[in-house]
Amino acid sequence: MVLIARAPGARLGSPPTPTDDDAQRPDPLLAEPDWRFACMRESAATNDSFPASGRAQTVAAVMVIALAALAAYSDSLRAPFVFDDGPATLDNASIRTLWSVWGALSPPAGTTVAGRPIANLTLAVNFALSGTNVWSYHALNLLVHILGGVTLFGILRRTLRRPALGGRFARDAFPLALAAALLWTLHPLQTEAVTYVVQRVESLAGLFYLLTLYCFLRSVESTRPLRWQVCAVAACLLGMGTKEVVVTAPLLVLLYDRAFVAGTFRMAWRQRRGLYVGLAATWLPLTFLMASAGWSRGGSAGFTGNIPPGAYWLTQFEAVTRYLRLSVWPHPLVFDYGTFLVQGPGDAAPYALFVFALAALALVALWRWPALGFLGAWYFAILAPTSIVPVATQTMAEHRMYLPLAAVACLAAAGAYAFAGRRCLAPLGALALVLGFLTFERNETYRSGLTLWADTVAKRPDNARAHCSLGLILSGIPGKLPQAISEYEAAIRIHPDYSDAHNDLGIALENTPGRLGDAIGQFGEALRIRPEFAQAHNNLGMALAQTDRAQEAMQEYEAALRIKPDYFEAHGNLGLLLCRAGRSDEGILQLEAALRINPDYAPAHFYLANALVQSGRVPEAIRHYEDALRAQPDFAEASNNYGMVLCRIGRTKEGIEHIEAAIRMQPDFVQAHFARGVALLQTGRRDEAIAEYERVLQLRPNDPSALRMLELIRTAH
Repeated sequence: MVLIARAPGARLGSPPTPTDDDAQRPDPLLAEPDWRFACMRESAATNDSFPASGRAQTVAAVMVIALAALAAYSDSLRAPFVFDDGPATLDNASIRTLWSVWGALSPPAGTTVAGRPIANLTLAVNFALSGTNVWSYHALNLLVHILGGVTLFGILRRTLRRPALGGRFARDAFPLALAAALLWTLHPLQTEAVTYVVQRVESLAGLFYLLTLYCFLRSVESTRPLRWQVCAVAACLLGMGTKEVVVTAPLLVLLYDRAFVAGTFRMAWRQRRGLYVGLAATWLPLTFLMASAGWSRGGSAGFTGNIPPGAYWLTQFEAVTRYLRLSVWPHPLVFDYGTFLVQGPGDAAPYALFVFALAALALVALWRWPALGFLGAWYFAILAPTSIVPVATQTMAEHRMYLPLAAVACLAAAGAYAFAGRRCLAPLGALALVLGFLTFERNETYRSGLTLWADTVAKRPDNARAHCSLGLILSGIPGKLPQAISEYEAAIRIHPDYSDAHNDLGIALENTPGRLGDAIGQFGEALRIRPEFAQAHNNLGMALAQTDRAQEAMQEYEAALRIKPDYFEAHGNLGLLLCRAGRSDEGILQLEAALRINPDYAPAHFYLANALVQSGRVPEAIRHYEDALRAQPDFAEASNNYGMVLCRIGRTKEGIEHIEAAIRMQPDFVQAHFARGVALLQTGRRDEAIAEYERVLQLRPNDPSALRMLELIRTAH
């Protein structure tokens, strides 16, 4: 062990005594590390622990980061689920059973969490806490982000005290690390990875990535390094189970070791080969997870999709340049860039020249100035997986900058300190405040799906998916269906073969009086473009059923189920149609299949209860009516039918209560008014029954059943 003597009373980590040669020293951010420290085991008292005052400072820094993040994201906790949140949360049956951990670790294909079991498990925790109420999902996202900021602070504080940096930053390592961590935590470019619920995959993977590096750093400073090395491998393993971008973590730990600790790759391997073998071993489960997702995440990523790799790679030059510009000037921020591709090499040339120059500078720096080179490697290496492997759903995405932004924040803080010394700390703090305010403002855009997609359409008017998504939001707002249709049509003009837009336009037309035929045509066009589109088959079946083409509708439901066997809506629709066709036994089997897949599917409970009543199985029917109302308390039809059955078996008082509840839900519900009239007549409340039948005639003039009942009542008296 090499022992480094120090003057009596000197404090390790304090700046070196100034000499006449100080003015001749090169900038330590760029200077070669002093490799005399490479093999030194630093004192545990110095690096593995801190005095009480140091611990108090650390707690204070954690509080500052947490409170600043809470303030910046305070208006995001009520933001609704948007876009891919639906399939990953609302429609994700695997997160509904946290007690069955294996189920929670088996996310469904075709979602953002496919092949990412750790992220899916955290969603299961949220579902256990708040069901489909969004608050706990946002709270956990924010907690992950705060922990990421705290971990980054810990890494920077210890790194700035490393001997490899020559001691220039050691005196102010604490405030400088805090400033850089705040710049990263509060930057508005992070909002997509924090406020967009399903992009927890990015922020959670980022946290595990940072923890891997932090645990490594603690291991080299500890007298008991093994425990920290085990933690580093565990964090890396969890990261691999969260998102594929963590694939580069073992390499960047090695680069960090070479730049700040060992001095050479050979020395790093010689001293810590066991750690690197353990980190590399985490690639094996990642390979398994990628294989389980079909190597292409259901066609959304990989070299088997419909995105030409060459065009995608050319587009990444613009993407990488844009990410860097947004790091410096975060405007305009765009939620979804769509599947934009550059038209050819000429369009990509200016961006390519810039990226190649930056990459070349990073490579030179890795050789000449390892500390600076490490920041360049951090930026490019973490972006590499999504820049090299084509992603069909988004060719650009701001959440990909979640971790690379740390390199920009660190370079800004260290560069400012190298230029102005301690005088830069106040301006850096002010800059963090400005970024926090901009983040707060950006989160306002997430307050509803309407504001988010309207903002996206305004900034990317050529994004067909943004128009389609805005149309989907508008279609759910009363009176906005014509505007929704316009947005769908705009999406189709931009992208004529956009099957989702044709399908969604078909749904809107189906809900427009007199346009059922046009709707059937749009569903057919969606299937022409994408024959394996299960949802379009199901929707076409529903439209055909309304035109009394029951046999064709059944064929469409069956086609949907061949493509997607766990499609519970198609099971339910097929079951309903079979029951209506007199094939009750087959229909009941289909409805039961729907409920096995989704036990909370209220329509299937309702249709199954109706079928069971027709089959004389009333006690079972009552249970399913109750399950329907438990899953959907405002289900007026279920409440009405339940009440009618209760009246039929002699529980008239309870039955009337449920029928009246249905009327409160839907005051113009004709069948409920008629049913209440029948029930009131059974209890001898003749005048009230007459009033109900008259109400039926107000809602549906000349209704023959109501006229007949009134005639019978008056004739009887």
